[in-house]
Amino acid sequence: MDTSYLALEFGTLDGGALIQNTVAAALYFVVGITVLGAGFLLADLLTPGSLRHLVFVQHRPNAVAVACGMYLALAMVTATAIVASSAELGQGLVDALVYGLVGVLLQGAALVVLEVLVPGRFRDLIADEKLHPGAVATAVILLAVGGVNAAALS
Repeated sequence: MDTSYLALEFGTLDGGALIQNTVAAALYFVVGITVLGAGFLLADLLTPGSLRHLVFVQHRPNAVAVACGMYLALAMVTATAIVASSAELGQGLVDALVYGLVGVLLQGAALVVLEVLVPGRFRDLIADEKLHPGAVATAVILLAVGGVNAAALS
């Protein structure tokens, strides 16, 4: 009985490549978290009061909706910035950081434009205790802008 078809071929293992790829992954993670942190800070600066306080202490539903839309959009932008970066590690890290920060600034600009274009006082809406459809619409718009932003970076 021939059992050669049951054999597995592992090939050769290269520990150096494994270590290099692990270090690269960790460095890209640090760059990604840095970009996300910058985005969170920008979102906090552009919303009235402390967005972190409104979301995690006061549990304001409109702040949660807008923050979720912004943070998911920033995650798309950051992931795309990493994927679109150069294959060379040093250049790739710089690319990911620069592309990611440009994406953060574009998301911030989108939030400012929404503030100007949305009828009524968007700033008053964020701290309201009752969920408003405008906050959900704003979150969806931020996600859409994040998708376009991410595609532009690729």
